Amino acid sequence: MAPQDRAEPAVTVRRLGPGDIPAMRALNALFGRAFAEPETYGAAPPDDAYLADLLAKAHVAVLVAETGGEDGGTVLGGLVAYELDKVERARREIYLYDLAVEAGHRRRGIATALIRHLQAHAAHRGAWVIFVQGDSGDGPALALYDRLGSREAVLHFDLPVETPTLAIAGESL
Repeated sequence: MAPQDRAEPAVTVRRLGPGDIPAMRALNALFGRAFAEPETYGAAPPDDAYLADLLAKAHVAVLVAETGGEDGGTVLGGLVAYELDKVERARREIYLYDLAVEAGHRRRGIATALIRHLQAHAAHRGAWVIFVQGDSGDGPALALYDRLGSREAVLHFDLPVETPTLAIAGESL
């Protein structure tokens, strides 16, 4: 059979729930490979109870694209997104935090399918926008986001978490 005659396996996109710990672990391993950060995603994995609790939260959306049917299979890609309730208006935004597809399955529409499912989820949850940070050196991701949305020029800063001593209204924190 010639390569062009091979049928691509059917891919299903679904949202993970508290019982999907193996798929969540597979997605974290995929993120570690895709982002070249195996230590970040694999050195200190959370326990099953933590993952089950996280996957049960309404404001955390973990979507996977898999082969093998709607109730689980081989994870080919996925994303993690968080809802942020706003204070200036009664609305929410969704932050697409991580998105990756296995190297051998890229450029086949999997990332687009994941984002389209997130858009449907966002509409169902009453969100008004999904935003995502793109790294300047990641041309394929930027091209995808340009195709699906509009670009804003912003800067990203990581602020360290510390326990500073502050004086507010005469009280120390």
